[in-house]
Amino acid sequence: MADSTDSLQRSPLNECHEKLGAKFSEFSGWLMPLEYEGHGVLAEHKAVRDAVGIFDVSHLGKIRVTGPGAKDYLNGVLAADLNKIVPGKAQYLLLCTPEGGVVDDMIAYLLGDDDVFLIPNAANNTTVAQILAEGAPEGVNVVNQHHDFAIMAVQGHKSPDVLATMGLPTDMDYMAFEVVPVGDSTFTVCRTGYTGETGFELVVPSDHAVAVWEKVLEAGKPFGIVPCGLAARDTLRTEMGYSLHGHEISPEIDPVSAGLTWAIGWDKPDFRGAEALRAIRANKPARRNRGLRAVGRGIPRPGMSVVPAGAGPDAEPIGVLTSGTFSPTLRIGIGLALIDTSIKPGDKVGVVVRNRVEEFDVVKPPFVQPHVR
Repeated sequence: MADSTDSLQRSPLNECHEKLGAKFSEFSGWLMPLEYEGHGVLAEHKAVRDAVGIFDVSHLGKIRVTGPGAKDYLNGVLAADLNKIVPGKAQYLLLCTPEGGVVDDMIAYLLGDDDVFLIPNAANNTTVAQILAEGAPEGVNVVNQHHDFAIMAVQGHKSPDVLATMGLPTDMDYMAFEVVPVGDSTFTVCRTGYTGETGFELVVPSDHAVAVWEKVLEAGKPFGIVPCGLAARDTLRTEMGYSLHGHEISPEIDPVSAGLTWAIGWDKPDFRGAEALRAIRANKPARRNRGLRAVGRGIPRPGMSVVPAGAGPDAEPIGVLTSGTFSPTLRIGIGLALIDTSIKPGDKVGVVVRNRVEEFDVVKPPFVQPHVR
């Protein structure tokens, strides 16, 4: 009888995770580690906040856009302004729908005016590649490299010590990267991450992935490095208030409502969805992404209804949870919610948790002090 996971794609590091006793789960069509034997989500989360952890995020997409005018072409499609960075810098970008929703968010590594490497989300990699390829001018090539690279995130305030032990560059600004040799190839070390801590992401050719993973773990031993699964990655990013596609942003949730106006190049003459987004901003959206922090013991989950403070569970909702979890750092429930713009930080609301209403404070994320810089 066939295993139900047989159809799922595997990371180049899959065997490493099996040896480490990983508990696996499906993520966007990929079989990826959720947590590891002997650690668990709370311990893995704590390792990143207190010292250092390593994540396999090889399920993330990889797209290379090259050719004369590659950067200018992308700048006319993607929402952020690529002209604000120089080669050797990375940037957070949005690919929007013509109606102003979000096809995907991604990181762009600007290698040069004619060479840009994109890291979209796993589920949207093919869609992003198709949209960019369909609109590309002659001479600009869009190549889907989803399986050509592994991506490892080394996160935590001791991450520079780990990489320095390996002889890798660490003295770089946030969102800067360097290309370094690995065997007969090269890989990229970038000062990015999704945890709110000092960290680096390593984009490594798939055939070198196991060797690099093992070297990072060995170099990290004196610093208490812990392999971390994607469950801890989610609790860490929620504490920071970072958006996740399919939750805080989606084709139905625009970046203005999501609080991502800073990621839009409003002064650019045009980009995909520009007219719709300018109209949304001018008319002001009806809902806004806010942080919710439990007053009591309630743990919010995505999809739960937000109701006015003091209302019962059958009250007319004023919003919905887009993300929610138990915060290992704060030891309380936290969440992100798309709620009526009349609700401001400092207000209280109710969240319907199992047919009862739990009280929450409305706050401005992050919930925990970030240390990315």
